[in-house]
Amino acid sequence: MFWSLVLLAYLLGSLSFAIVLSRLSGSPDPRSSGSGNAGATNMLRLAGRKLAILTLLGDLCKGVVPVLLARLAGLDLQEQAWVGVCAVLGHLFPVYFRFQGGKGVATAAGMLMALYFPAALLAIGAWLLTFYLTRTSSLAALIATPLTLPLLAWREPAALLPMTVLTVLIVWRHRNNLRDLFAGRERHF
Repeated sequence: MFWSLVLLAYLLGSLSFAIVLSRLSGSPDPRSSGSGNAGATNMLRLAGRKLAILTLLGDLCKGVVPVLLARLAGLDLQEQAWVGVCAVLGHLFPVYFRFQGGKGVATAAGMLMALYFPAALLAIGAWLLTFYLTRTSSLAALIATPLTLPLLAWREPAALLPMTVLTVLIVWRHRNNLRDLFAGRERHF
């Protein structure tokens, strides 16, 4: 059952709501416009609030649904977390869109919502506060994601390894943003 859910999570994660919604609405492809990222923040820039919210909700659900299915199937917490990581991998490298996906932040938040809700609340709160203070989505993600690790180590250590791998992936996907942040060129809202 675990491997079936891993595959299902990856395939579900590969559904890029930003790309699908941009095609359906006639908006620019988010991978080649704005920041070049297939995610809710870039959709806000390119297509407006409504499509950005729909993208965010879709990407959150891609993280929630596989983890809940894994829980219903009786998988333990670590297996549920690995299933969630596979959903995020699908978002990062979607098989349906030539492996050109987003940065995985919303899908990771959805995964955390289903896996351990207090960690999701911590990440969302940190993201919102950082974004409010800096108006920089990438910085908010780079601060919020690693902040979950100490809480998971303390309360849900079985999820720590998969979430550490996920944190490394998200930081790696933001490597250009890090370069721009240090150079003072990062985009702000």
